[in-house]
Amino acid sequence: MRPIYQFFRSTRCLSFIFPASLLSACTWTKPEVQTSPFVAQSSTPLPDIMADPLEPVNRAMWATNKGFLAGVMQPTARAYRAVVAKPVRTSINNFTHNIIYPGRALNHVLQGRWSGAGNETLRFLTNTTVGGLGFFDVASKWNIPKSEADFSETFGKWGWKPQTYVMMPFFGPSDDRHATGFVADELVKPWNYEYPYTLGSYGTTYNTASDKTEEARRLTQAETDSYELVKYAWTYATKDQQPDWRVKGPIDKPTLQTLAAARISYQDPDFLSRGKEISVRIPTTGRKLKFNYWLQSGTAPLVYLSPGLSSHRLSLTTLSVAEHLHRSGFSVVTTTSVFHPEFMENASSAALPIYPPVDSRDLLIAMTEADRSLSAKYPGRFGKRALVGLSMGGFLTLHLAADENHTAPELLHFDRYLAVNPPVDLIHGGKCVDGFQDAPMAWPASERQALVNNTLHKATMSATLTPSATTVLPFSGIESKYLIGLTFRITLRDIIYSSQTRSNMGILKTPLSAWRRDSSYQEIMSLSYKDYFLKFAVPYYQKKGVSLNAMLREGSLRTHEGNLKSQSKVRVITNRNDFLLPAKDFSWLQSTLAPSQLTVFPDGGHLGNLANPSVQKAISRALSGLK
Repeated sequence: MRPIYQFFRSTRCLSFIFPASLLSACTWTKPEVQTSPFVAQSSTPLPDIMADPLEPVNRAMWATNKGFLAGVMQPTARAYRAVVAKPVRTSINNFTHNIIYPGRALNHVLQGRWSGAGNETLRFLTNTTVGGLGFFDVASKWNIPKSEADFSETFGKWGWKPQTYVMMPFFGPSDDRHATGFVADELVKPWNYEYPYTLGSYGTTYNTASDKTEEARRLTQAETDSYELVKYAWTYATKDQQPDWRVKGPIDKPTLQTLAAARISYQDPDFLSRGKEISVRIPTTGRKLKFNYWLQSGTAPLVYLSPGLSSHRLSLTTLSVAEHLHRSGFSVVTTTSVFHPEFMENASSAALPIYPPVDSRDLLIAMTEADRSLSAKYPGRFGKRALVGLSMGGFLTLHLAADENHTAPELLHFDRYLAVNPPVDLIHGGKCVDGFQDAPMAWPASERQALVNNTLHKATMSATLTPSATTVLPFSGIESKYLIGLTFRITLRDIIYSSQTRSNMGILKTPLSAWRRDSSYQEIMSLSYKDYFLKFAVPYYQKKGVSLNAMLREGSLRTHEGNLKSQSKVRVITNRNDFLLPAKDFSWLQSTLAPSQLTVFPDGGHLGNLANPSVQKAISRALSGLK
């Protein structure tokens, strides 16, 4: 029985495109893909993905699987891990892998891989005898090669190409070939034929899954549409061939360094489970919004963490910074971006986010309610308050700091405002990422789609590389720009879809359906940030009496230069080569903030150096004096 955690298999493939992705790289046959009718009508280069004619059924099954994960697997696995020590769980996993040796050996033989069959036989004999029935992996210590094989791989060797994406109940993403291969794999497992040994199969499956449930659950919460994420990942993680690893053309250092943000994560595997979650009612909407928090054992400053564009309170980047702050002695609350559908649907007073005066006030109201709830629940536990914002969260942090004197007394006030890699001009940011999305237009038209697909394939397989300080990611400038542009475009897709399902402005031609999204997603992916601003945001706010000029003014921090100059509680950390910070905006920051308020690193791109110890120390220094 393949465990539920294999929705997200243990390795973060596509981590450069979707930072939370957990699908592992596999050696399977290239799937059939579907292309978009909107792509043919648009110059926007988009990757091919696997055909999904069963989307409504698959999405329903995905929802069921997520419910099982959240309601059964995660809570029981926490209790299981508390009782059964990690070394014991590892030994059980070793035993499981050893006992299903016959299937691996048979598939090696069926593929004509005699060395693989021999190595696996030797490993089985070694671990069964010297390794105590396989509970200890002695073969690996003796450097006997490990060689995996299954029926799906065998079918691929025989020429079967997958045709249809399938979501299996409890077992996660698959397709016609892999689903058939899974059934065949189960048929050759020796303990599936005699009771009570079948119970051992279920038990060892549960044991293996128990170490993955926290991260799997986090991904389903943090990703706006985890179903679509997994489908992208399945398409590019299930290819037989390796990508073309060659770097064709010059690299672009700022965007290449930015891709390192995809490798950022929290370090303590138990950090996530040690946190707690609260849900507070937002007075402007009447709905409830969730926050996560980690408290110190005694009284400590309380830091609210506002993440980047459309990032979730449980995104890996958010958790990485939260973990560092908590280790530094702060109590921490993580919020969800105002551009994330979770916030939009529960706490936004506007139909769509884009106008900073409204967005920042909505964020402040939500944090105020969270603060009241936490203060009532933990009286006397909190000292001074700080707001730390990353990227777009940093922009809104500075906006709130500039407007502090006009903040109503009943709303939350902060003793420190820290913005990390904030953009200064949102219009420049939109133009920049739109240009990145179209970077492949520099490639010859006859080769463009293949090169786009290869870029996605490289990103997927790069997640399997062992990261190190000297690792140079294998992407040209066009490729690194495209991966960043695609990430932002997917973010925009989720913003538009969420806003239009709640308040349809009639701009999209495709009907919106929660269960069949392919067509609407394809249309939305052809839209740029410029389209979002001019076609959606400007008409919406003009009806509310906000002019285009007002929107342009509020989209730049220069509008609040005077207030920011006089705001002594502001700190900014940025990188000199951040692509969202052109030279004129960098000079403006230098002239607006005092030297003690601005920390500049020469490299790192946009948020690419957050895991750097020097950057983490700078974050701590920026909050000094609060304890």
